[in-house]
Amino acid sequence: MSRVFIIHKKHVQLFVFVTLIILMAAVYLSWERTRTASSLPTEVQTIKLVTGEFSSTTADGKKLEVYRWDPGTISLRKGEPVELQISGVNGSSHPFIIEGLGIKGEVKKGQTTVVRFTPERAGTYPIICLVHTDMNNGGPMVGYIEVH
Repeated sequence: MSRVFIIHKKHVQLFVFVTLIILMAAVYLSWERTRTASSLPTEVQTIKLVTGEFSSTTADGKKLEVYRWDPGTISLRKGEPVELQISGVNGSSHPFIIEGLGIKGEVKKGQTTVVRFTPERAGTYPIICLVHTDMNNGGPMVGYIEVH
């Protein structure tokens, strides 16, 4: 015994409509999964800095000293966590601020100071030693954090 199926135009329209809804839901869920995965926290970027000193003596016997952060400029990406590991090599103490980020700290000779933060705005932020501020004090000891 054979059966005869009659397909009405309404059935075709309903089938197409349901198929489109399922496809749109699949596309949305795939997009949402990708978006959520890309917004997960990234691994902390570790940057190592040291305090450095250049010294020299002029022809007339005057001693010159200049302190610096090395490297002098570091580049970071906005919104990505970072850990600065600043090791004191030269100079007994370097209290510092990072302007624009509200960060203060101190690096002591033979020790490593760790600073953690996540830069939220693009820009250039100076790391300023509060002891070596001008040429009379072996400075200026300024480094730069560039956030892109």
